Amino acid sequence: MQTQPLRLWNYSLTVALALLIPFNLIASLGMDIYLPIVPAMPSILGTSPSIIQLTLTLYMIMLGVGQVVFGPISDGIGRRPVLAFGAILFVLSSFGLGAVSTAAPFVALRGAQALGASAMLVAIFATIRDVYADRPESGTIYSLMNAMLSFVPALGPIIGAIVAEAFGWRWIFYLLGIAALILTAAILPKWRETRVRRAEPTNLTARDILSSRAFWAYTFAFGTAMGAFFVFFSTAPRLLIERAGYGEFGFSVAFATVAVVMIAVSRFAAIFVDRWGVRGCACRGLLLMLAGALLLLLGHLILAPSLLSFIMPMWLVAVGIVMIGSVTANGALAEFGEIAGMAVALHFCVQSLIVGVVGTAFVVMLGGDTALPLITYTTIMASVSFAWVRAAGSDTRQCIEKYQ
Repeated sequence: MQTQPLRLWNYSLTVALALLIPFNLIASLGMDIYLPIVPAMPSILGTSPSIIQLTLTLYMIMLGVGQVVFGPISDGIGRRPVLAFGAILFVLSSFGLGAVSTAAPFVALRGAQALGASAMLVAIFATIRDVYADRPESGTIYSLMNAMLSFVPALGPIIGAIVAEAFGWRWIFYLLGIAALILTAAILPKWRETRVRRAEPTNLTARDILSSRAFWAYTFAFGTAMGAFFVFFSTAPRLLIERAGYGEFGFSVAFATVAVVMIAVSRFAAIFVDRWGVRGCACRGLLLMLAGALLLLLGHLILAPSLLSFIMPMWLVAVGIVMIGSVTANGALAEFGEIAGMAVALHFCVQSLIVGVVGTAFVVMLGGDTALPLITYTTIMASVSFAWVRAAGSDTRQCIEKYQ
């Protein structure tokens, strides 16, 4: 039983996205905007390349592990305090990174920055789960936020390179701190608490989440979708620049078209969910990914690396990614509204492990200068995901008609 009325957002979809997306983007920029100066950092900080690599690995690990920590905390004290803590920690650590000159504090501050980012992500997606779980806007929000993130790997390093060239490497981190500070001051006063307080504590635990067939099937499907983009991101530079002869600008434009497709298709996500439901939408998205992998294979066998053989088939994969990303959170978390923070944290932690470990393994085993890692990863993972989602049980279609 609720002891405090749930103050659902009454914002329009446009305003809600304006509140949600910036923190999502800034958390991801913390990883990608730093990449251009990685080769120079050992000499700057007087350390080894392996220590600098640790700052990248640590960010990814803390981003995932931190969510498992902050998820239950957000269920206990609310989404807004966790968001505020994460934003403030991100701001302070970003400014600290720009000020230090030795390796040890730099590594520690990168871990703190990632913890701040993880807290922000938990608060964002738990809020979405609280407010939009049973509303038609959920598909649009999830798919659009995932699509917007695809711009970060393409544009983040470019921004970092421009800032470092113009103002020096320290200003990359100062810029992150300033941006996060402005966002916090502008958005946090408008961020309403969405956690439901109940008279009796819930009996649901992490064990219940991890024993759910639906949780694993849809989380694996989400990891499959985002992992395909990760493998594409990992192989595209070598394939298009080194083998196809694209310049940096031409590569950036070609790469960005995939993100444009994702953003354009995300506008129709609510229609897809309304028509096919959660399971139907996920299955169709996985089939589109498999179709895209088939076209990539044909291009690999018949054509030289090019826009036609590599980028255009990826457009089809991108449509599948959007359809999957628009429903998998609802499919995985539908049973766990009372512990949405913990459920969201586990969902994204498992997804990040699939992306980082499995995606990287395919790139390492098959090489990063052909389409084979993307073809093989997409074919195997989408096939397994399709079978798993089909076997996960009855359709978890949300009752959205009452909101139309």
